[in-house]
Amino acid sequence: MSWGEIAALIAAVAFAVLAVFLVLAVRKATKILDEVSKIAEEANNSISVITKDVDHLAIEVEGLLNKTNTLMDDLNGKISKTDPLFTAIGDIGVTVSDVNQSTRNLAGSIAGGKTSKKNKKSSTMSNLGRTAASMNRRRKEQKAAKDTDITIY
Repeated sequence: MSWGEIAALIAAVAFAVLAVFLVLAVRKATKILDEVSKIAEEANNSISVITKDVDHLAIEVEGLLNKTNTLMDDLNGKISKTDPLFTAIGDIGVTVSDVNQSTRNLAGSIAGGKTSKKNKKSSTMSNLGRTAASMNRRRKEQKAAKDTDITIY
């Protein structure tokens, strides 16, 4: 054998080894691509199921929001009917407070400016009236602020 034949033989063996490694690599790549294909198919199936579930959930949430808006409108209407009650309680509290103050002034002028514990206890009713009036005022302010907000439908 000459040097040329030996070189050709080495080249042929190297080419055969390269071909074997390429065949093995292509087989592994084919297996990997098959697995990726299966995973992609499962992902597509999962996405379609999730999309259907989200659609159903969106419909349910929309119905729930509509019912909540209806309930809030009904509740606001019923609460607005109690406005005169709180106004009356506030007016009564202010009147009682004025009567109480007048009584204190009268008792103070008669007793020489000394106040008793009973006068301090009677101011509780006037405090209740002021509290009711301030609650009514605060509730009206909150309602006015809420009426300016956008209602979600």
